[in-house]
Amino acid sequence: MKVKKPTTPGQRGMITHDYSVLTKKKRERKLVKSLKVKAGRNKKGRITIRHRGGGEKRAYRKIDFGQEAMDIPAKVKSLEYDPNRSAFIMLLLYKNGEKRYRLSPEKIKLGDEVICKEDAQVKTGNRLKIKNIPVGTSIFNIEIIPGKGGKIVRSAGSYAQILSKEGTYANVVLPSKEIRKILQENYATVGIVSNPDHKTEVLGKAGKSRHRGKRPKVRGSAMNPVDHPHGGGEGRSPIGLKHPKTPTGKPAFGVKTRKKGKFSNRFIIRKRKSKKK
Repeated sequence: MKVKKPTTPGQRGMITHDYSVLTKKKRERKLVKSLKVKAGRNKKGRITIRHRGGGEKRAYRKIDFGQEAMDIPAKVKSLEYDPNRSAFIMLLLYKNGEKRYRLSPEKIKLGDEVICKEDAQVKTGNRLKIKNIPVGTSIFNIEIIPGKGGKIVRSAGSYAQILSKEGTYANVVLPSKEIRKILQENYATVGIVSNPDHKTEVLGKAGKSRHRGKRPKVRGSAMNPVDHPHGGGEGRSPIGLKHPKTPTGKPAFGVKTRKKGKFSNRFIIRKRKSKKK
């Protein structure tokens, strides 16, 4: 990470990434497609997620989260920045001449060889079945349903650990400290997701948030009663007897939103620990 010198008000306290670890090259054109900005709107054009819109144009990198190239060794040709995610990505050149993007693990280097194979060697960057990964190993990009590709543990610096194996399932502790049963036939990548310092980044100014497509937020207590359940009152008023609400009047904090009869509840051994207020 780089700590900026306070030569301007915006750079005072700003902490940015040091991108010297990345390869200086343009994105792979065949693995890129255009990305339409929807600004938090649904198909009817109504805003369903507030505080989104604007920002720089982004091109979407097509990333192989699954097992699209099996049993073919590949070399890491480049390490690249992806504006659509917090982690870095790597461009792989397979022996058959094909190129693919994959999530980059921490401590991977240019020229390293990786492979996606059912019983591959347990080393950083290799993708294999959980049943062939030793207990205690750090993994990421984990499948939940066989053949559907990795769905969880994909953000910068995150990893899960295999605690034990029982029958057809493995007990895996996720970054949220939730312990979950996952089929041993599912695939996972060995290692830790790249860019673990992402959490220490300090934007320093509002403009950098706007470049990321984030719009300003206004407190509900600063609004009028017609605009928000917290609005109104003389001067600075507390929300009073009302519990914290969303603009539509639904409970904002302290209410469980997970469905009671959700099919995946039976796979959760220990729920994630709630944050202490």
